[in-house]
Amino acid sequence: MSSPQHPNFILNFLPLETLLLCIYSTSKHEVLRPWLNWIEYLTTDQEVRGSSPLGRTTTKASKALMNQATREKLALSYRILAQKEMDDLTYTHLSARSSNKDSFFIFPFGTLFSEVTPSLLLEVSLDGEVISGDEKQYNKTGYILHANIYKHRPDLNAIFHLHTPSGVAVSAMKFGLLPISQFALHFYNSISYHDYNSLALDHKEHGNIMARDLGANKVMILRNHGTITTGATIEEAMFYTHHLEQACKVQISALSAGYDNLIFPSEEICKKAVHDLMSFEPELGARDFEALARKLLCMD
Repeated sequence: MSSPQHPNFILNFLPLETLLLCIYSTSKHEVLRPWLNWIEYLTTDQEVRGSSPLGRTTTKASKALMNQATREKLALSYRILAQKEMDDLTYTHLSARSSNKDSFFIFPFGTLFSEVTPSLLLEVSLDGEVISGDEKQYNKTGYILHANIYKHRPDLNAIFHLHTPSGVAVSAMKFGLLPISQFALHFYNSISYHDYNSLALDHKEHGNIMARDLGANKVMILRNHGTITTGATIEEAMFYTHHLEQACKVQISALSAGYDNLIFPSEEICKKAVHDLMSFEPELGARDFEALARKLLCMD
């Protein structure tokens, strides 16, 4: 069976019955109508019905199909974070590495998260050159941040950079993220910090130092600035993004009672908790991402 022209990733990880439920339970189902053309194709050839290169592997899908799947997931991530009000006008950015490994997808500077679609995304080289897409304004800070992390960390395929008020507030605290909630214990002894150094406008002065400070961790607080969460998959990056945001919110609320009134679990319990939390599911973040996708798509 020949492949349709524009396959869509949603059927790769949303059960068919869920998709149909979304279609028949909302009056705005036109947004899902194009995906119906893929049901027969993707359910007939199960080998092609794998996930993107940032998720479960597939055997027959071409690089073009993989990149389209990545674009779809990344665009969905932008819209999920917009719905959760974790965006900052046009200033923060999410990216995902392409199947070529030497480039990444990112939104055009000047676009709202809620406006992002798969076709709108730019493809940018690890040297900061725009390979494809219509750019509104060259986003030097975004390209330097993402490119340098991808260069130094071949294990990472997704990077989310945010300026949420909670994240920025904790980034301005001398003691950083405190292990006072289960949300925060996801990052026990595995979170990095980067000192503020104005806008990231130079690869050597900013990009390389930022990548160095991240080290082997997947989450970093940019002091007086915001947060970076990364992952081997888009789902994993979203997983860390959610838990870090919740941890920051809890910390801000708890500190209203005063630092001396906080309860800290023992080091033994913290180490056990982080092990249990990070080994709780085999594909970190996949289950939550599917749920967020269902919620967003049924509301569109």
